[in-house]
Amino acid sequence: MQINFHKYQGAGNDFVLIDNRENNIQNLDKETVALLCDRRFGIGGDGLMLLENQAGYDFKMVYYNADGNEGSMCGNGGRCIVAFAKHLGVITDTTNFLATDGPHYAKISADGEWVSLQMIDVDTVNTDADAFVLNTGSPHYVKPTHDLAFKDVFNEGRAIRNNATYKQEGINVNFVEPEGEGYFVRTFERGVENETYACGTGVTAVALAMARHHNLLGQISTPIRVLGGNLNIRFRYDGEKFNDIFLEGPAKKVFEGTILVDNKA
Repeated sequence: MQINFHKYQGAGNDFVLIDNRENNIQNLDKETVALLCDRRFGIGGDGLMLLENQAGYDFKMVYYNADGNEGSMCGNGGRCIVAFAKHLGVITDTTNFLATDGPHYAKISADGEWVSLQMIDVDTVNTDADAFVLNTGSPHYVKPTHDLAFKDVFNEGRAIRNNATYKQEGINVNFVEPEGEGYFVRTFERGVENETYACGTGVTAVALAMARHHNLLGQISTPIRVLGGNLNIRFRYDGEKFNDIFLEGPAKKVFEGTILVDNKA
């Protein structure tokens, strides 16, 4: 079958987006998703999303990891699908949509390239030795480090993601070091099974973990640099719970096209 698609990226985190409001694509299988996300034999992307109709919301976000498995929440993917929805005329400047971890509010700039996405509240931050473990829509491991520019993120991240504690469910591994008024972050993502240029739920987890680590209270704004650019996380922390969490950054269309796939979808 022929699939019409759009390619978007948010700080280098790239995605294949498909308008499925007419429900033309059903039972999208793992092999087809993996093929579409393949950078040599397909379109290429860290993940794939379907934009679908959902009663009571502007749209529903259905997210697949690059390995073809349906994934948990993707922050940068969420920002990109908001930009896609604006491009399609589904929304104007604000939206309420449904993702796998529940409802999300977002606001988008007039030019459609800067998105502020509200994330789920977080009330539990655990520790694993000197690292922090928390769920910001996806599970994350946050490890403070130094000389991050030279760190072997692929091998060290893969080892943590596949250790006895996390292997079964998988976890995203974030390495973080202070930089200016904020932090520099590199992430090994499960589902992609590699380092990505950015991870939205990951930088969100880093910002919250560092606020707890340094006992910062009140309204906080944390700039974070990733390999693909700059993001910002703002939130409120009362010492027990994080709320009003917003992931902010660019979301840009790269190109659009059609692709033929041999699939039952």
